[in-house]
This record gives sequence, structure tokens and C-alpha cells, in this order.
Amino acid sequence: MAPNAYPAPPPPATAFRGPVAQADRLQNLDMLRGVALLGILMMNIPYFALPEQFAEGFRRDVHSANFWTYAVIEVLFEGKMRALFSMIFGAGIVLFALRKERAGLPVAGLFYRRMGWLVLFGLLHAHLLLWEGDILYFYGIGGMLAFLFRKLPAKYLALGVPLVAVLGFAASTLFFQHVRAVRFGYVAAQAAQRRHQPLTAAQKEQVAEWQTMEKDHLPNPRLVAEHKRQMKSGYASVAGRIRRPTWDSQTKYLFFTIPDVLTLMLLGIALFKWGFFTGQWSRAQYWRTAVWGYAVGLPLVLLSFYLQYQRGTGAAAQIAYIETHAVAWAGLIYPVQRVALVLAHSSVLLLLHQAGAWLGLTRRLAAVGQMAFTNYIMQTVFCTLIFFGYGLNYYADLQYYQLYFVVAGIWLVQLIISPIWLKYFLFGPLEWLWRSLTYWQVQPMRRAPGAASAPVPAAGALAVEPAM
Repeated sequence: MAPNAYPAPPPPATAFRGPVAQADRLQNLDMLRGVALLGILMMNIPYFALPEQFAEGFRRDVHSANFWTYAVIEVLFEGKMRALFSMIFGAGIVLFALRKERAGLPVAGLFYRRMGWLVLFGLLHAHLLLWEGDILYFYGIGGMLAFLFRKLPAKYLALGVPLVAVLGFAASTLFFQHVRAVRFGYVAAQAAQRRHQPLTAAQKEQVAEWQTMEKDHLPNPRLVAEHKRQMKSGYASVAGRIRRPTWDSQTKYLFFTIPDVLTLMLLGIALFKWGFFTGQWSRAQYWRTAVWGYAVGLPLVLLSFYLQYQRGTGAAAQIAYIETHAVAWAGLIYPVQRVALVLAHSSVLLLLHQAGAWLGLTRRLAAVGQMAFTNYIMQTVFCTLIFFGYGLNYYADLQYYQLYFVVAGIWLVQLIISPIWLKYFLFGPLEWLWRSLTYWQVQPMRRAPGAASAPVPAAGALAVEPAM
């Protein structure tokens, strides 16, 4: 199929009055979603388990197992798994809309109700389960915006990637220069105090602003130790540590997060329209995309990693960088290498799926992806109960590389439980709740006796609702 074509048309409209039937799912989308979900845990677990500045002790130690674990994660997976998940979410938006439109249902009403519930789930996830890295809140808001652009031609949706990358770099540069100005104002105020000169009102404001920036983004060892004490205490103490910075990210810094989420969702819609995610490209097209992606992405990400290595670690190194660089040009590397590598990774996975390789594993990954909402929250429950003070209290007790034994254990649980659950039930428990709230009607939960739990649909079959 040509890469600018739409996937095969969906089934008749009568099939669209309710959540997606299992036979209508597109298993390769579920498989990619499952890979992305499991991969996201690799990025999240250090922030569940380790204090701020956790990489200071090993990021320049090439003889450390922590260093090489960190290097592999940063080079191959950091940012790529969340990008893939966002792109799959975008594909799910257009699938949802196609299904409802062909059924004559109120598409916008159902979709915005669905995203509204996702925003609420995100707030509960962040402030009740106490995960500061929640993405549900941002996906709910980003999804509402992406929905407005779903009918644009794919080429215009894809053009949003470089456009937002440039605008994002411009915005981050302005913020970076503001931080430099505040830093220089703070240094000048300190010098004035050493000369016993009174500070102006503007200087006092800059001193207070820099101290707040340091506290939020460059904590000193005393503050890191205090945060560690809070995380190893009871629920109220952990909540006191998590909730304020989390709320700041959901409000004060929302502008810096949403463009990235929105752009990746729009790219996912474009890739769906081009037939990439539906497995309808030829093997040669996927191979070319993989080769191109790795040829561009790997050198760039290795260069970026080397530049970070040269910069050094810790608050002092970050402050020195701020003082000596007017523009952080290395920031231009990130969006290019990230998109190139996520397309390369996806192409390899789709080639494997197309060839029927590792069929048992890909079916398990598809089951994990079909239950993405439930599995995402399950990861938070596991990690908070393992690491936080009101659970087993392993916070700051494991080395960085040891965290990935915990990751492997959680992966194993989810790869085993998800297909077993779907053998008996149509949805994961949170997927069922979300769908029931979306339709204002309790959805069926149990699978009919004898119904297949994980069929492999034809190439043109459509998964018509995103799992998350």
C-alpha cells in the first residue's frame, strides 16, 4: 500500500455502537502500545526510587555498571517510549472519531467526555497515588487539542513536528536566558552584599527568584537529604513532597509540556493516515525507515550523550553551564534524534510483527497494550509500595542498575497477567470503568464463553478505540 493512503475502510456502521469489539482491534497497534508502556517504566523508575541528582555519583564513571546502564537507557530509550505512546494515542483519536462518525454518534461530545475523565484520572493519579510523572492529565488536555486537527492532511500534521521543535527551542532559549539573567543578578547582589552595599528592590527580587529556582531545579545536598527523609516517611510526608511540584508542572509549566504531547499525537495521526501504524507498508518501506532512522538518530544521540558527559554533573556544573552559555544549542539535537529513533524502533517491531516472528511475545505485548490504562496505574502502585516510606521503604536504597531488576519483575507480571485477564474479560478493569463513564452506561465486562481472547485481525481491520 502506498504510504499516503488511508487504511482499509472500517466495518459497517452497525458495528460502531459501543466500544471496540476484540475482532476489530488492530493487534500491531496494541503491540506497539504495549512496548511503549513497558518502556516508559524504564524512564520512570529512577524518579520513584532515587533522590534528585541521582546520576551525580556515576554519570562520569565509565567503570561503573550504573554508568553503562544509564548510557543504554539514555541513548536507546529516553524520550522514545513516551513519544511512541503519544503517537499511538494520536492514532487512537482518529480511530475513535472514524468509528463514531460512521455510526452517526455525537463524536465531539463522546470524545471530550472521554478526555475530561482522563484529565480527572490524571489528577487523582498524581495527587492521590502520588506520582509526579503522571501523563494522563497531559494526554487528556493534549487529546482535546489534537482532536481539532484530526481531519488535516497528513503532510500538514507531520509538518507540525519541525515547527513545534523550532518554537519549543525558541521558548526554552528565552526561559534559559531568563534563568541566566536571574543568576547574574543574584551574583551581582551577592557581590554587593560582600561590599556591604544595600540591595535594591529589584536585586532582592532576583535573589529570592534564584533561591526558588535552586530549590526547585538545582537542590543542594541539604535539601536533597530533606526530600529523601520525606520520601522515606509516611503518606502525608510523601504527599507534602510530591504535590506542590506536581501541581506546578500541571499549571505553571503546562505551556512547556503540551506542545510536545500535541505534536507527537498529530504525528501519530499522520502515520496512521499514511498506513505506517496499520502494518500496510511493504517490508522494503519499513526497512528503509529503520535504516534511515538509525543512521540519523544514533550519531546524534551519541553526540548529545557525549556533550552531557563533558558538561559534568551536579548543581555546580549546571550553574557553570548557565553562566558560560547564552544559548543551549545542543537542545536542537533532541527532537531530531528522538523522532528518528522512535520511527526506527517502530519499523523493526512492525517488521517482526509482519513476519510473524516471536508470536507468543508479540501477543503478550498486545495484551499489555490493550490494558494500557490498567497496567500504567499498576506500575505506579507497584513502585510506590516498593519504594515509598508508607510501603516497603526502599527509596534511595538500591543502586541505579539494580532498579532494572525491579523493572524486569514488573514486566514479567504484566506480560503474564494481561493475556490471562483478557482470556476471561473484554477489558482491563480501568478500561472498563473509563468506557462506562464515557458512554454513561455500564459496559459488558465478561467475555462470552468460547470467545477468542486475542485474534490476529486482517491487515485492514481497525482498532477503533485507544486503550489509553
